Amino acid sequence: MASPAGSDRASPGSPPPGPWVEHDVEVLLGRLLQWGVAIAAGVLLVGGVLYLLRYGGEQPHYGTFRGEPEDLRHVAGIMRSLPGGGSRGIIQFGLLLLIATPVARVALSLLVFVRDRDRLYVRLTAFVLIILLLSLTGIGP
Repeated sequence: MASPAGSDRASPGSPPPGPWVEHDVEVLLGRLLQWGVAIAAGVLLVGGVLYLLRYGGEQPHYGTFRGEPEDLRHVAGIMRSLPGGGSRGIIQFGLLLLIATPVARVALSLLVFVRDRDRLYVRLTAFVLIILLLSLTGIGP
């Protein structure tokens, strides 16, 4: 007896599906992206509101560009700024979360491919993850 269309259940007589059915992995990766973006958006919203409360009344000086302070240009500095509740640090942290979300997806995909012993995709995904990490850390060309 065949399983109904769209069902992930095994038909009688066939081996039960493993713990990682392809559909389950797709759902897990999708949820990771959804939650990562939602959490990053929430953090950015909090940081943006705090920033506007603090600096919203100031007159901008468009003739002079002022980038982020040096301590907010590195992960360690951003993390140090969080306990103080500085709006700029919170915004930077939200951006870090947003950038980390697809990197976490690639890392999770790598773990799935390792578990499935898919050597080709382990190599390809590891290569992509290495490139992402090197580019985010500033190492390399």
